[in-house]
Amino acid sequence: MCANIELYLGIMSIENSPKPIESATKPTDSEQAREPAESGSDPNFVLSLARGLTIIEAFEGHKEGLSVADLARQTGLSRAAVRRVMITLHSLGYAELNGRVYRLKPRVLKLGFSYLSSASLPGIAQPILEQITEQVHESSSLSVMDGDQIVYVARSTAKRVMSVGLSVGSRLPCYCTSMGRVLLSALAKQEIESYFDRAELKALTPKTITDKAMLIEIISQVREQGFALADEELELGLRSLAVPLKTRNGEVVAAMNIGVHAARVPLAEMLDRFLPILKESARVLGQVLG
Repeated sequence: MCANIELYLGIMSIENSPKPIESATKPTDSEQAREPAESGSDPNFVLSLARGLTIIEAFEGHKEGLSVADLARQTGLSRAAVRRVMITLHSLGYAELNGRVYRLKPRVLKLGFSYLSSASLPGIAQPILEQITEQVHESSSLSVMDGDQIVYVARSTAKRVMSVGLSVGSRLPCYCTSMGRVLLSALAKQEIESYFDRAELKALTPKTITDKAMLIEIISQVREQGFALADEELELGLRSLAVPLKTRNGEVVAAMNIGVHAARVPLAEMLDRFLPILKESARVLGQVLG
């Protein structure tokens, strides 16, 4: 957001200053005809900002940089308009000039991070979950802890049907799910013991572990190894692998998983093939979260 404001203020300050750069040159009829189509007649539309963003987008795929003439051809704007914007971007540190060629500088990335840092966790996670599903052809999800349950906040579903219907907003117990165990492992020891003191540990399948001491030991192992595996404990035939989603300062904010049919995907494949993909995806998402 700060980067967007700086870009806006930089452009406006140059165009509205007492001695603007090339401000004596008024737009010609042909220049006005080539302005961004979104401008219309809305008095609230900031034309200078629209020009700047259009020009920034024009650099895509041009590693060698672009001249003012190149940018004018790419955008349909006049050279005078392009030159004013590029002088502004250069002065603000968003672009560099080598001879007659401009290149964008890393500072432009702040514009993208402004969006990412202002977007919600589910919105940021969704494309990453979809990428996981595309890679492994299995469903993937993101959940957070709410009380004594996990709640699904984002999900990408493979084109396979499971009897357990899961979607965004679904709630499941922590003790018998891979994501629940990952989120429990991030709690302090006293909080974990308190959870198991009050939790109703039901055997949802013949494989569900309900022994408190055993579950506490499993949670300890999850914390050490950095992942959790729940094998047909929530539902027969459903196998799930989960990892923590951590911010760059190490705070666990969510859990990410891949769920499969047990008959189709053996445990060894989940650990050998799926776990590295899941860990890398969580790492990337964590870096984005900051």
